[in-house]
Amino acid sequence: MGCHSVYSNPLIERYASKEMSYIFSDDNKYSIWRKLWVALAEAEKELGLNITDEQIEEMKEHINDISYDVVAQKEAKLKHDVMAHIQEFGEKAPKARPIIHLGATSAFVDDNADLIQMYNALQLIRVKLLKCIDNLSTFALTYKDMPALGYTHFQPAQLTTVGKRACMWIQDLLLDLKELEYRIANFMLRGVKGTTGTQASFLELFNGDKEKTMKLDELVTRKLGFEKSFPVTGQTYTRKYDWYIMEALCGIAQSAHKFGNDIRLLQHENELEEPFDETQVGSSAMPYKRNPMRSERMCSLSRYIITNVSNFSITASTQWLERTLDDSANRRISIPEMFLATDGVLNLYINISSNLKVYPRIISQNVSRELPFMAVENILMRAVENGGDRQQIHEKIRKHSMEVRLAYRENGIIIDLIKKIIEDPDIPISGDEMKDILNPKNYIGLSAEQVEIFLDKYVNPILNSNRTLIENIQAIINV
Repeated sequence: MGCHSVYSNPLIERYASKEMSYIFSDDNKYSIWRKLWVALAEAEKELGLNITDEQIEEMKEHINDISYDVVAQKEAKLKHDVMAHIQEFGEKAPKARPIIHLGATSAFVDDNADLIQMYNALQLIRVKLLKCIDNLSTFALTYKDMPALGYTHFQPAQLTTVGKRACMWIQDLLLDLKELEYRIANFMLRGVKGTTGTQASFLELFNGDKEKTMKLDELVTRKLGFEKSFPVTGQTYTRKYDWYIMEALCGIAQSAHKFGNDIRLLQHENELEEPFDETQVGSSAMPYKRNPMRSERMCSLSRYIITNVSNFSITASTQWLERTLDDSANRRISIPEMFLATDGVLNLYINISSNLKVYPRIISQNVSRELPFMAVENILMRAVENGGDRQQIHEKIRKHSMEVRLAYRENGIIIDLIKKIIEDPDIPISGDEMKDILNPKNYIGLSAEQVEIFLDKYVNPILNSNRTLIENIQAIINV
């Protein structure tokens, strides 16, 4: 844990993994700045500027050698973080000092580093999303044909299966994965565009050579491992791009919140239960409690992500002309926290989905309690086939059903509806016939087949092509 005398961010201390925390750490951010300066110098040298290999090698030697106390002293004086880092870097690499940041504006390192951090974070999110899908796929296949009470409006409806319901959770995550992969595949850097995006400073450096100026942008982008940069920018890339990325995170949060709510509801019904450790305490006052705290925590973090997306929408819409600085302080906080929170959500999702406890007897009891009411139409048709009068039988079954419902709701008395129907002389149906009608699997439709087809056609191809990534994930999951 961090220092107890000052505020510590719970996203780092309690929820996010070390991997995600590192991506947005100062060490990573400012080493990326230095890699950007190296890539810029290399590209400028290749295009003919008077920059030596010795200068570039000196810069490379100090990419991770950052004296934060010196940077802090310089920033206190300069009131400019990029200039403070340029000066500190120049002291470490004195031969390269004259050419560090040559022709660039602060947004060159600020924006490109933010984008690189987000790109790497999206890759980590993607692997964890795949792990959640993998866990749920195993669960869905295991319980593909276990009848369970379906709910609409959280009121008993027709039957489904435990596995079929899990496929609904998976489908949401597949939609999120598709959106995430689109963002990754089409990712762009800001590139090398100059102070207001016109590339004027670089055009001056290359003595008016337009081809070299445009080539610089391409070279630096490729040296950093990317294929694309924004074709046009102001001083900064459009903040609308941040919003698109955060919308992808918001989609994951929506899916996780839905899953978390479903687990909380089903745990209330005693059908499913999230992991509960042997020494875990459910309540400080009520020792018997087994609260769904992981699912609740997941919903809590998801809500933070969902509501914070509007922040990026406002930032994108309020930028002035080629740039304004009112986005800066906001983005320093909001971008890392969106990713840290999403990482925390997926850590919880992985933990819950890999250890879900199913209680088949309770599920069966809940099905048995409601199935007689769902089966009345089949009972009616069978009785008519056996020679009964349809209208008379309908009225009899209606009265028996109302009597059973009323007895339970008003007095808590449980009356066996099926027994009453079998014993009614005006309803010609036998106990054996009733047993056949009341087989729960008669009421699950194509649930089992849907699970198999869905997994085989839509899920397994994705999981199989990413199996190595899924199996090698080494996330630190704090639960």
